Amino acid sequence: MRILLAQNSLYYPAHGGGDKSNRLLLEALAARGHACRAVARIPVFGPAEHERYLADLAARGVVPAVADGAVAFPLAGVDVRVVTNAGLRSSFTAQIDEFQPNVILASTDDPPQTLLEPALRSPARVVYLARATLALPFGPDCAFPSEAKTERLRAADRVVGVSEYVARYIREHAGIPAVHVPISLLEGGVPAPLGRFENEFVLMVNPCAVKGIDIFLALAGAFPETPFAAVPTWGTNQRDRAALAGRPNIRLLRPVDDIDLLLVRTRVLLVPSLWAEARSRIVLEAMLRGIPVLASDVGGIPEAKMGVPYLLPVTPIAHYRPQVDDQMVPVPEVPPQDIAPWRDALKRLLCDAPHYRQISRASREAALRYAETLTVAPFESLLGGVDIPARRVGSHAGILSPNAATFAALSPEKRRLLALRLRQRAPAASWFPGAEAASGPRLFCFPYAGGGAAAFAPWRAEARGPFSVCPVLFPGRESRAAEAPFTRIAPLVEALAAAIDPYLDRPFAFFGHSMGAAVAFELARALRRRGRPLPAMLVVSAARAPQFRRNYTPPPDPSEPQFLEELRRLGGLPSEALDDPAVLRAILPALSADAAVYRRYVYAEDAPLPCPIRAYGGAADPNIRPEHLAAWAGQTSASFAVRAFPGGHFFLHSARPELLAALAADLERAC
Repeated sequence: MRILLAQNSLYYPAHGGGDKSNRLLLEALAARGHACRAVARIPVFGPAEHERYLADLAARGVVPAVADGAVAFPLAGVDVRVVTNAGLRSSFTAQIDEFQPNVILASTDDPPQTLLEPALRSPARVVYLARATLALPFGPDCAFPSEAKTERLRAADRVVGVSEYVARYIREHAGIPAVHVPISLLEGGVPAPLGRFENEFVLMVNPCAVKGIDIFLALAGAFPETPFAAVPTWGTNQRDRAALAGRPNIRLLRPVDDIDLLLVRTRVLLVPSLWAEARSRIVLEAMLRGIPVLASDVGGIPEAKMGVPYLLPVTPIAHYRPQVDDQMVPVPEVPPQDIAPWRDALKRLLCDAPHYRQISRASREAALRYAETLTVAPFESLLGGVDIPARRVGSHAGILSPNAATFAALSPEKRRLLALRLRQRAPAASWFPGAEAASGPRLFCFPYAGGGAAAFAPWRAEARGPFSVCPVLFPGRESRAAEAPFTRIAPLVEALAAAIDPYLDRPFAFFGHSMGAAVAFELARALRRRGRPLPAMLVVSAARAPQFRRNYTPPPDPSEPQFLEELRRLGGLPSEALDDPAVLRAILPALSADAAVYRRYVYAEDAPLPCPIRAYGGAADPNIRPEHLAAWAGQTSASFAVRAFPGGHFFLHSARPELLAALAADLERAC
């Protein structure tokens, strides 16, 4: 088989449990004779980080080939490609075309699903490795739920959990038939017994909120004469480092490639996780070396402990704030913890040498028995048995593409069901046609009710400045005519937030006209809740400020004659179109659905956005008055201005040259 690993993190050298496990899994498959390639990235893109990464590789004796913002090198039979600029998604897509894999492995190290979407659009089989329930987009453990991302996972050919806990979680909360086979393999050989009562430290790896740093700090305070050590990795933020540095008996150690260099100095390992740990690689690695482990009784940790004491109680994290920290880790609301069981267990291991040695022996024996059975064979067998289901045959994985005759032959009910399924399976490229090819900053343009990407087609040739015009294409029109349109703003914005994520890798701005202004505004707020980048500027056109919808009661849906009369009054469509029954049959479904989105929109109070806002209006617009535009000032903590243009509600067409000139000037000043 030709196997391609999609890794939205560092492949080598990497010290996180999931990253290391992905590498060992791919190396084991390569050792079985499969052609294996990995596409990964450095943690931070940029020229300085690129040079630093080359120095890291050189220190390990690796001399890579360097070309086009990526480095390439062989490692243990695997062809490794590491992206060091901001083009991870496009580089991965190019590698799919070049390598032509039979199987693509994606995993939870890619929460935004930047690489999963192009994987699903390829003809390869896609196997998803679930290594952390926090990074899954559903269920009680997840930080940022997303129905759109959950649907994307359902399009994978197989989902594999790192533990039975994870596989069961996926089955119960998403209805996906996940299975558990070993995917966290070990390095070759039997490790030496390193656990000794006389060893130096009580150790914690990756101290951070979700991993239970509060318990670690409390124990360090309870045992001031005992040396503690912490190894900051992917989750440790600046606040955590400051808290650790403030304790005189805590020593900070650097991550190492060889875990034995840490464990040979470790007396007791602490794993006080407050999230549902998937399995915890470090638990098994410590137990193999005879080091007692105090671990929390959550998630998949009981599977990793294999019946050996100590599993200790914690109050797990139940809620996350709609933001991420400086390490891009979801910010949890950490409940108070009772450290008494932890203090008592640690005191016994530190003071009772015979008991320590008993736990050390039991840990090593249980781990060695497990390690003897650990092999890549079950996973290799699973890969060989994965077939491409019918829904993924064709050029766009996960997308059904019925021809017009087939669609017309369906009953109305089946048409509706198919339209909904098409919408659920639409890739990001369907929402933002042309965004992938944009060479510079992007201007995402959100249309008025019933509008499509064609509304902004002239802008691509006429727009000035560095921004590439990227029209947004909603379901139910143009190339997405077979898809069901949205009728409420919340699910529309949720789908947009998931779809736009791959395109937030460079500066961008939003322009929204009429209904599109409300959608663009709510999308910006959704991105802020997710901790994602925000637009450099939000331009709202022909729209009332949202606070006019505060405590708003939506009116009843109008009859078709009333709706058509409103369209005539606004002047958005030529009268000949409104008088032609055939044209109306074609345009009314999307148009009435979009109108319902805006009609039912109710504003929810939130803090002003930190990005500049510009409010554009038509001087002769019968519905949008100057005070409606001026009120947008309350939605930004940055700069604000109003611009008026000749024309009515659809001045973006009648006054296009003036609008584009003003837009270019505003964007240039903002950026």
